[in-house]
Amino acid sequence: MLDIRPVGYVIGLLLLILGGAMALPLGVDLAAGNGEWAPFAESMILTMLAGMCLALACSNAVRDRLSLQQTFMLTTGVWLALPVFAALPFMLGATESSYTDAFFEAMSGLTTTGSTVLSGLDTLPPGLLLWRALLQWFGGIGVIVMAMVFLPELRVGGMQIFRTEAFDTMGKVLPRAAEISSSIGVIYIGITIACAMSYGAAGMDAFDAVTHAMTTVSTGGFANYDASFGAFQGLIEYIAVGFMIVAALPFVLYIQALAGNGLALWTDPQVRGFVGALAAAAAIVVTVLTLGSSYPLERAFREALFNVTSIMTGTGYASTDYMLWGGFLITVFFFIGLIGGCAGSTSCSVKVFRYQILFAAVKSQIRRIHSPHGIFRPRYDGRTVSDDVLSSVMSFFVLFVVTLGVFAVALAMTGLDFVTAVSGAATAVANVGPGLGDTIGPSGNFAPLNDTAKWLLSAAMLIGRLELMAVYVLFTRRFWLA
Repeated sequence: MLDIRPVGYVIGLLLLILGGAMALPLGVDLAAGNGEWAPFAESMILTMLAGMCLALACSNAVRDRLSLQQTFMLTTGVWLALPVFAALPFMLGATESSYTDAFFEAMSGLTTTGSTVLSGLDTLPPGLLLWRALLQWFGGIGVIVMAMVFLPELRVGGMQIFRTEAFDTMGKVLPRAAEISSSIGVIYIGITIACAMSYGAAGMDAFDAVTHAMTTVSTGGFANYDASFGAFQGLIEYIAVGFMIVAALPFVLYIQALAGNGLALWTDPQVRGFVGALAAAAAIVVTVLTLGSSYPLERAFREALFNVTSIMTGTGYASTDYMLWGGFLITVFFFIGLIGGCAGSTSCSVKVFRYQILFAAVKSQIRRIHSPHGIFRPRYDGRTVSDDVLSSVMSFFVLFVVTLGVFAVALAMTGLDFVTAVSGAATAVANVGPGLGDTIGPSGNFAPLNDTAKWLLSAAMLIGRLELMAVYVLFTRRFWLA
């Protein structure tokens, strides 16, 4: 019988950390003297009490080794349990949200999706704004650890191609995760500090600089204003572009660079592919804006580069309502949101390496058609792609399309129009943030949606953030009988 106590112990510890983190926004609201610290105090007590009870109840089963089934359960269980308690400040605090809205906001934060049901952000107490930023910041580092430690070992979506001896963790997940997390944490904190300082030097006040640095580096996209990044102009947008790109690159390459391999970033095929796709998309948008409208060249370049980078990396900031740019560019934004950044980064969606492996497989198949007796194997980064990686990647693409379609149909059944249903499903599964249309587009939010749609989208965010298969395997009979 599957022993879930080791999983419960880790989740209990993480709940204790989550509850402890609530002391930060509590302190901010206490210092501001706005009286909004009390909901954080209540939420902190409830969260830490639940975490302590769960950890103590499962402490007699603590072990260094986790089975494959336990690791799958831990990967999904963490992202399911944390939003349950992270939602409490939204429900008890100034927004007085329903639990549905509070859970949606918390799930969107921890999965770094960036979709929001909150309005009037400009007038919210600073504690809640900081809490939204913290959720995305914690979710960002959690995504990196998951992508570097768990998913390669679980052979999810072709991620096993990134399994190396330096990160050989099977059977030793907990101690190795802590070791790798410490290296990631130093880099992640360093990039966040650099981003906050850059924002501050460009004119942001200290609070905005810190919170927006957290949501930029996590490629989360929560902003402190209803206008999103439209509240800032000029140099700050270019700084945001730079740090969104930094956050969308593989963090393992930063570790290698610090270890002396400074060329790793420039020779990695993912990085080259990501930068190339980003440049091509930005060039298309700039060209259309300058030829088809009266946009000045610098403004067209700045807004195109910012919004393309934001959507492609899954950050979800918007500096303008690009729904007004016409049908062609709206279509471009829809599809670049399905590209994503690099594996092992804070970004989301399909990821560049999967497209590269798909194109390599297609190229190999075309060569077989031309030369039926030849032997052609797909190659990635100079290495032959193994059959299990190829199978995993193809399975991921099929599941991604099927999942998007199922959620789009389910959302339409709740009464949403076609554009809202399809773009809502896409933005949730790809963890991008804003959808398309007047309701959930860059100038709107998800508040008008019905509760059923919000729960469906919350589930889609979870499934998409965990690369689909890590969740779906839990619903198979063989998983529970193994």
